[in-house]
Amino acid sequence: MTGHSGDSGGTIGAVRARMAAGEPYLAGEPALRPYRKRCEDLLDRFNATALSAQPERDKILRDLLGGVGNGVRVVPRFLCEFGFFIEIGDRSRINFDAVLLDCAPITIGADVRMGPRCQLYTANHPESAQLRRGAWESAKPITIGDGAWLGGGVIVLPGVTIGPDTVVGAGSVVTKDLPAGVVAVGNPARVVRSAG
Repeated sequence: MTGHSGDSGGTIGAVRARMAAGEPYLAGEPALRPYRKRCEDLLDRFNATALSAQPERDKILRDLLGGVGNGVRVVPRFLCEFGFFIEIGDRSRINFDAVLLDCAPITIGADVRMGPRCQLYTANHPESAQLRRGAWESAKPITIGDGAWLGGGVIVLPGVTIGPDTVVGAGSVVTKDLPAGVVAVGNPARVVRSAG
């Protein structure tokens, strides 16, 4: 995989480490501002491309994300917060209107399919109203195993791992880990059978 690390060391390195470890951080941390701005600028360029402009999108995606495998296809409109925490494996496909809120690592394996409007949320906010007003948040990684398929509109919550070759039905909300090779549906998503 190739991609942009997005880390110049110093303060941002310490903040990124806290984020990746699930420790509380300030959403408005000044060290994060240039990385959000860089992400916004690259997303504006990515989302302005014509659907036929795959080579141009590929180049922008490799600048934006932490790692991009061979044969990856992501179509606009695509949104994320930083980009540097996202890795996508070979031949994976992400359809229209995906939102990957990457305040912690998001690892998408090889040959994954994500339908339109899938949402992967690593960020979480405290239950304490006082802490929320102070703009504190934390994040937990999301991992999507090789060969998994997320139907349209699937939402994956912080800290979830979806096993290889698992199918998640359209509109499901995945609140906890799913094993490999199953079909899961509903809110919250529950396993209904093997994926055969």
